[in-house]
Amino acid sequence: MNKWTQSIICLCLVFAAVCIAENRKPEKGWVRKGELGTKPERVTETFPLSDQANEGKWATYAPMNDEFEGSELDPNKWHPTNPRWLGRQPAYFWPGNVKVHDGKLHLTMRKQEVPEMPKDKGYHTYTSAAVQSKTRVKYGYFEIKCKPMKSHGSSSFWFYDSTPEIWTEIDVFEIGGGAPGFEKKYNMNVHVFRTATENEHWSMYGVWVAPTNLADDYHVYGLQWDKDRVAWYFDGVLVRWIENTHWHQPLTLNFDSETMPKWFGLPNDDDLPSTYSIEYIRTWKSGKAN
Repeated sequence: MNKWTQSIICLCLVFAAVCIAENRKPEKGWVRKGELGTKPERVTETFPLSDQANEGKWATYAPMNDEFEGSELDPNKWHPTNPRWLGRQPAYFWPGNVKVHDGKLHLTMRKQEVPEMPKDKGYHTYTSAAVQSKTRVKYGYFEIKCKPMKSHGSSSFWFYDSTPEIWTEIDVFEIGGGAPGFEKKYNMNVHVFRTATENEHWSMYGVWVAPTNLADDYHVYGLQWDKDRVAWYFDGVLVRWIENTHWHQPLTLNFDSETMPKWFGLPNDDDLPSTYSIEYIRTWKSGKAN
């Protein structure tokens, strides 16, 4: 066997190994059941609540860090809508529902129609809100303190991006704070829509049930995402993790409120307007090798 043939065989084996690895769904993982247990004490605002000793060697990542202390959304960091999506029908993402005041970002859902909503595309009756980062990120620790809407509408914190070659998504949470049966559910998910070797959508859902209704108070939600695993936190306590087999592309960071007719049901008029309020988004990059 000559060296050229050997090289071709080696390349084929490497390509096959990559394809096999990419097609392998996460086999390892864990979801908390029952009580949360002891919550960590906040000693410093400089590091994630779950890692106050900074064992992860976290350093603030400024492009996706915001305390929302001004009177308007920072145009250098955020879009006041989703530039590539109009919203989940029938609710339309309307920038007028995105406000910054009292040290918080507020995303509101209303029963209203606005002239710019395209009714021919199924948007009517409701407006909602979205904020998307102007930059993309791969890996890091992402922490928000927020209070979801108390309505059937979804309050969501998620990451995604779509290119011709790859389309993946990480849902930190989708919370139906006023939807019957969902008031205490911390819904977490990951999606693969398309890769170089896959063209079929699949997802891996997980849920932890909190002891109280999530829309009743502010809580701290965290995501730790690195090359080996994806992990979710609630008030600094680990509630889920999976091995990272697919989520290795830079993604946009998103907050939004959506109607979820098939999951949470359409909003009750008496519950609107309802507002999803975010006190901060803190983002860190690890000094450890990824």
